[in-house]
Amino acid sequence: MPQSRNFFVEFLRLTKKFWCSNRKTKIRATVFLLAFLTLMQMAMAVLFTQWSADLFNALEQHSMRGLITQVGMLAILFVADVILTGSHLAIKRNLQIQWRDWMTEYVFSRWMRAGRHYLITHLPGEHDNPDGRIAEDCRVAAESAVVMGHSLFYSILLLVGFTQVLWSRSGVVTLDLGFAQIPIYGHLIWIAIIYSALASWLGWRVSQPLTGATNARQSAEANFRASLIEAQENSQAIALIHAESCERHAFHELFRKLRVVWDVQTAAWRNIVMFGDGYSVLNMAFPLLISAPRYILGKITLGALMQSAQSFQHMVGALSWPVNNLGGIAEWRASVERILSLLKVLDNVDEELAKSDHWIQVKSFDRPVLAFRDLSIVKYDGSVVAQDINMEIGKGEHVLITGNAFAGAKLFRAIAGIRPWGSGVIELPNQGRLFFMPPRPHLPTGTLRNAICYPSSRRVFTQEQIEQALRLAGIEHLIDQLDQRDNWGTTLAREEQQRLGMVRLLLNRPQWIFLEEAFDSLDTQGEEQMLHLICEQLPEATLLAISRMPNGASFYSRRLAL
Repeated sequence: MPQSRNFFVEFLRLTKKFWCSNRKTKIRATVFLLAFLTLMQMAMAVLFTQWSADLFNALEQHSMRGLITQVGMLAILFVADVILTGSHLAIKRNLQIQWRDWMTEYVFSRWMRAGRHYLITHLPGEHDNPDGRIAEDCRVAAESAVVMGHSLFYSILLLVGFTQVLWSRSGVVTLDLGFAQIPIYGHLIWIAIIYSALASWLGWRVSQPLTGATNARQSAEANFRASLIEAQENSQAIALIHAESCERHAFHELFRKLRVVWDVQTAAWRNIVMFGDGYSVLNMAFPLLISAPRYILGKITLGALMQSAQSFQHMVGALSWPVNNLGGIAEWRASVERILSLLKVLDNVDEELAKSDHWIQVKSFDRPVLAFRDLSIVKYDGSVVAQDINMEIGKGEHVLITGNAFAGAKLFRAIAGIRPWGSGVIELPNQGRLFFMPPRPHLPTGTLRNAICYPSSRRVFTQEQIEQALRLAGIEHLIDQLDQRDNWGTTLAREEQQRLGMVRLLLNRPQWIFLEEAFDSLDTQGEEQMLHLICEQLPEATLLAISRMPNGASFYSRRLAL
């Protein structure tokens, strides 16, 4: 129970942010309109039961005039119900997409902020497959919340509306105990309450295993999908070393795990479906059976019998809302829990980063110097990567980082502010742009022009600037493909990708450059050409490089040994 209470508290906190967001006026207006249309739906349900009673009374009385009147009433109710249903669906779907839009933007913005998407990969907690949590779980959480919230509100309205009808149709039933006679008022209502309570309790017991099984299946599906994406992204490397059999084995193992959780979920669903099917069959007959004796005894008309049965079904349906939504609740809760767990890890990152005395401090100063003061870099588990780093690097200097390339990569991430573990201070100049070149630049799918300009807009650089940079980088053959759409991260060879990284450098013209084996796929002559190009085109830029080029020392004035 405490765990369930915490879950709903966390979900309500998340919902409150949506309700009070900058879109609150439109959101609240949509919710109000949806509630009004739902109230009209309940009124239509009451009118249909009254129409049913009048119809069966006319049939019992063999009244042709009454039958024709009810046909006319049906036509009016039919048109009104069709218009109401269509309007209600449009408003409900509008609220669903509003909520999904807000939730997706909220979670994605929290994840894709100041390197949080990178930092959480080094932290414990349930944050695997964030793509699935953002794309699929946000959809399920938002859409199902609206569907179930509406159905719960509608059930409450039905309960209020049909309790009065059922009370008036129940009359008074006398319970003869032999030694006393006890009058029971509204006996159909009490039977409906007991019947629904028992069914809800049994349904809750039956549905308990489904939440865990659904969560496990979603995780297994996400892992299988992520493995397929990884294989697609590395298809060339897999083909070159003929590793298809290994990949097939890995896929089979992942799918085997998927089959296991699928079978567990199937067993849980089977129990729910069997219970729900039996419950629905019983609902069709039970209301008529408990009202039939009063009709046979002549105490109620046929119309009253049918109205009582329909009112009983509506009331039981309202009271049985948990039973009717067992599967949906399980799937919705599993998705919400996956979203909340991702947000919890992101909250942990924010809390950890707020403890400034525990991490590397990155500060900006009004002088053209990059400095390391008693800097130590550690892993998340506390093991030391590098320590006691003290150095000042002035404007225009070229520094080669030697020793441990792994530690050098961690140093670059610390400078960028996405690797906080350690101690000491990094002093950055507040003038001039910092530009990091990893071993493989990210080339988003789209036109080559957009991939080159990323993350800036394509309008920032002119056609002449891009063409000149491509020629200088030695890949002028790509000029004709600038407006061609493709997945450039897999289409281009690694050497071409690294030369495109050089194109970005020439276009952005930063003052502080960090090369992390950015030209390791080029031969010695090619890497020397790239370094010469940097020196010629950006003579005043400061350069820090992690490089294994054997003859590259001549390009650097200093060394930082890690």
